[in-house]
Amino acid sequence: MREPDNITALASLPVDMVGFIFYRKSARYIGDKLLRWLEKQGKLLEGKKRVGVFVNAEVEEVLNAVHDYELDFVQLHGDESPEYCMLLRSISEATSMRKFSIIKAFQVVDGFDFSHLNAYSPHCAYFLFDTKGEGYGGTGKQFDWGMLQMYHGLTPFLLSGGIGPDSAAALRDFQHPQFYGVDINSRFETKPGQKDIGQIAAFIQELNKERDYGSY
Repeated sequence: MREPDNITALASLPVDMVGFIFYRKSARYIGDKLLRWLEKQGKLLEGKKRVGVFVNAEVEEVLNAVHDYELDFVQLHGDESPEYCMLLRSISEATSMRKFSIIKAFQVVDGFDFSHLNAYSPHCAYFLFDTKGEGYGGTGKQFDWGMLQMYHGLTPFLLSGGIGPDSAAALRDFQHPQFYGVDINSRFETKPGQKDIGQIAAFIQELNKERDYGSY
């Protein structure tokens, strides 16, 4: 999210997390105009967690954003190491600064080695599984969710990558013991950084439909 009016409209929807991208090369880069608005209107987001998305950022940059934007989660979408995650977690736990948790994103491809995630698990609240692309941003394309049956870790995950208004039924059918939630972005936009609130509202309603289990 980037535009104040768009955020205001989204605030009325039952979403759990709101994301802000701090990667300067992204078309959705937050810039600096939103900070003052959030300082005045941040109460609109009460009850929703704020997520800052970073790509191979310096630790100081991340910590400054956590403080300034009152972030609850730091989502790492680059080549960050387990040691980097450990450092951020230890700083959050050991200092008097604002506490935050870590979401580490991974691009899933054929043959992805899920054992690679074991070193990250102690330091991350969630993983995020996304589609492999040429860069660090989203692709707007869906990967084969069946590959996630190879993930046997205990860290819950968010599912991302090409999820759109037509994905709700498939998401309702998708099952995994660590499946925690859904990350949506480009397929719900009218342009980069501008979300279609009506589409998101309809998607949430469709996503929350109860499965037809028949008679009890």
